[in-house]
Amino acid sequence: MTTSPLPEKLNVLLVGTGGREHALAWRLSQSPHLGKLWVEPSANAGLLQFATACPEEFSLNRKYYLERWLIKEQIGFIIIGPEGPLAEGMVDALALPTRPIFGPTKAAARLEWDKAYAKSIMRQTSIPTAEGRVCTTLSAALTYVTERDEPCVVKATGLCAGKGVTVCRNATEAIAAVQKCMGTRAFGEAGDSVVIEERLEGQEVSILALVDGRTITLLDTCQDYKQVGEGDTGPNTGGMGAFCPTPLLSDSDMQAIARDVFVPAVDGLRRQGVEFRGVLFAGIMLTPAGPKVLEFNCRFGDPETQVLMARFRGDLLKTLWLTATGNLADADFGFDQRPACCVVVCSEGYPGPHPKGRTIQGLQMIDSASDSKAGDHWMFHGATKRDAAGKVATSGGRVVTATCLGSDLEDASGRATALAASVTFRGSFFRRDIGHRVLKSHKSMS
Repeated sequence: MTTSPLPEKLNVLLVGTGGREHALAWRLSQSPHLGKLWVEPSANAGLLQFATACPEEFSLNRKYYLERWLIKEQIGFIIIGPEGPLAEGMVDALALPTRPIFGPTKAAARLEWDKAYAKSIMRQTSIPTAEGRVCTTLSAALTYVTERDEPCVVKATGLCAGKGVTVCRNATEAIAAVQKCMGTRAFGEAGDSVVIEERLEGQEVSILALVDGRTITLLDTCQDYKQVGEGDTGPNTGGMGAFCPTPLLSDSDMQAIARDVFVPAVDGLRRQGVEFRGVLFAGIMLTPAGPKVLEFNCRFGDPETQVLMARFRGDLLKTLWLTATGNLADADFGFDQRPACCVVVCSEGYPGPHPKGRTIQGLQMIDSASDSKAGDHWMFHGATKRDAAGKVATSGGRVVTATCLGSDLEDASGRATALAASVTFRGSFFRRDIGHRVLKSHKSMS
């Protein structure tokens, strides 16, 4: 455990270039302890409002250069947003006693980058999860899904940016999903093996916790919307929207999930000699038989981070520093009582091939002059860049995330949908039903 206090001023490197990182950078910029904030040179246009771009792209293949640059710029803290650098071992390569990193080691992050391993940890520690099997050959996977009578879920075991999971209604769809992973190799090495599970029924929730090795602090619950089409239709995406908190879980439910999911997971890793520090994220299905874990992630979610940061109250930099240094028990933070909802505006064709470089109209940029004021709506950039004329244009599939606080979930959802509609570019689209699933279920119960 590191006992050194948070420096009065701290230069920080934030790794990642999307909407999650823009939301984090916005909150980090409000910390009195922040010195200079650095980001990757490919960071989106919103991130570059709060940070300075590094002179060259980051790559662990250039570790010597990275080390020299980190020392030159006196970087005292690194925060890793996406899963890729964690799976590559960035924490192992760059962390020092004098330069902590917020994020788990490669061994701890295996809970995310290896779904087969995560399944084994859940079985060993009796964490409630779906029944399933790991298949390492195409023939074994095809035989297994062909012999099943029940609907199933096919998951590539490696990282696929949220797109490697297929929920199948019948054997025909399961065979196609297996062929996509292991036959045509749509996800590359991530599809070397697959996890085939029973299809759980219920509503899915996202529960994120800060973990410093021993202390576990659950954050407010979220629900995200993965499928591209309204009414939860079409292929999975990286996330089309989210809201926070969800009314589906009580305080006693959260205590039970902490006891039955998070504590066993952290303890199970520790028994293997692995200490987890960072964000542990459990995707949980609320089934008639109780909560069951669908998967673990080892970083902040996107778009969950956008709604969490909209409601976060406290010094985010200090909170993440205390987590990374093993002193989470000393953190003091909370959340706005108002719910938040976000809607992701996407490029035409997403999650398939999509155009780039289309100029965005009506974009409301967060500026530093408004950061200290109590706001209730934000536009976080995901895949944007400035073109040769200095205008903000699209550079990927999930372009911006319209995020709003509201008096209740229905109000927050309506406000976020209206904000999303105020941003346009050729071929843009977004879901207009974020939050409606839980609103509909609550209305039917009342």
